[in-house]
Amino acid sequence: MVRGKTQMKRIENATSRQVTFSKRRNGLLKKAFELSVLCDAEVALIIFSPRGKLYEFSSSSMNTTIERYQKREKDYGICSKAALEENMQNVKDDAHSMAKKIELLEDSKRKLLGNGLEPCSFNELQLLENQLERSLSRIRARKNQLLWEQIEKLKDEERRLGEENAKLREQFTILFYVSVECSRDNHQQAKRMNSTTYRAWRWRRNCL
Repeated sequence: MVRGKTQMKRIENATSRQVTFSKRRNGLLKKAFELSVLCDAEVALIIFSPRGKLYEFSSSSMNTTIERYQKREKDYGICSKAALEENMQNVKDDAHSMAKKIELLEDSKRKLLGNGLEPCSFNELQLLENQLERSLSRIRARKNQLLWEQIEKLKDEERRLGEENAKLREQFTILFYVSVECSRDNHQQAKRMNSTTYRAWRWRRNCL
């Protein structure tokens, strides 16, 4: 029988909770022992039961392992603090650089719109004029490109409509000739029927 998946929530029944704790605790202690033996790892495990009873396992000395952990945590904390301060400084530098770029862009935008030109020298105004001319040149080039693309699309549409019109004319011509032939056949058939009817009438008249 397949066991259902255990829900990760507190077991309400006290007896079931204690039984589960004992099983999981023993399994965890066993896994810690196997890890230390198979992988030659320094393992320390501390467990307190819901009632406060202590269970522990250490592959060497519990105090030595705890001291080693605390030293490593302290060193890591110092490194983390230094790294954090360095990152904060980098963020501040990036923010300052970005603010300067935004300020320069805003100033350039105002000048391109013809505002704030009074402090500009002749050379600065000449550079600004050259920049505007280059911008206008790019705008005209893009405009001409879009216009050319639109003309090409219209030409393609004209060719497509011409091809469809030619097909329609061809179909109309075929239908016209078919209609003429059908009309001619019907006329010939009517003449033959009229001739036969006339001969029959003459024959009946002579007989009378």
